[in-house]
Amino acid sequence: MPSTVVPTRLGEYAVLEIALPGRPVEAAGVLLYDPEERRIGVRLRRDWDRIADAEDAALLALLEDDLAAKSREFPPEEFFGWLEETLSNTLRLSERRRVLLGKLETTLQWLYTRHVSSTVEPFRTHLPLYSCRAAAGRFGDLMEVEAEGWIEAPPGLRLDQDMFVARVVGRSMEPEIPDGSLCVFRANVAGSRQGRKLLIEDLGESEEGGQRYTVKIYRSAKRLREDGTWEHERIRLEPLNPDFEAFELAPEESRFRVIGEFICVLQPDPDTPLSEPDRS
Repeated sequence: MPSTVVPTRLGEYAVLEIALPGRPVEAAGVLLYDPEERRIGVRLRRDWDRIADAEDAALLALLEDDLAAKSREFPPEEFFGWLEETLSNTLRLSERRRVLLGKLETTLQWLYTRHVSSTVEPFRTHLPLYSCRAAAGRFGDLMEVEAEGWIEAPPGLRLDQDMFVARVVGRSMEPEIPDGSLCVFRANVAGSRQGRKLLIEDLGESEEGGQRYTVKIYRSAKRLREDGTWEHERIRLEPLNPDFEAFELAPEESRFRVIGEFICVLQPDPDTPLSEPDRS
């Protein structure tokens, strides 16, 4: 069976910098151009109130939506030129650089994480990073677990206290989840699990003896009992990558535990900078 290949292509990006009076120049965000899709992604920081006065911060908070709208008005090839001509001394654009693209939104998040260091606001802008083992303890055994670091989430993602970031190792869910990706999960999965991508712990596997954690698509078949209630007839865990096989669980089997539901890939690169929360 052929291997799954994640499509890649070359794009261009530039870092938007801000130079406020009396403050050092800081990275404000990233703009990324995908020539194949003829689309520009814009990702700016959100902690403007930490680096600007209230009036300037209110204006800067509108900048991301304004730039995104302008990028749709201009042909993509002309947008960067227009931006370079119209920016003030306060805002400046770095030289454009080439980058290997996967999915535009994921690459944009990766570039943003690499170039922009913003203030950590837990569960408002940032999510905690846990190992899978720590996440299983934090949400399964109600243990006190310290986060390894905090990673900024995309602005369109509504955060809550059940959400966390963990690294997924393995190729069974490629191309959607590349091997080594940092992914967002939500614990305390409610409602039907049918067709959902779940992070699962195998309680019967030792960490030395095999892979203890896996992400798979959950499928189940139910049957009607004589008393009119439903029960699981079989449970099947399916990969996305056709190189890997699905496997079935006996409904009564208790060695598997759901830790959380997959939300999105946050960072495909294994060398991810982490941030510490502001404790002032």
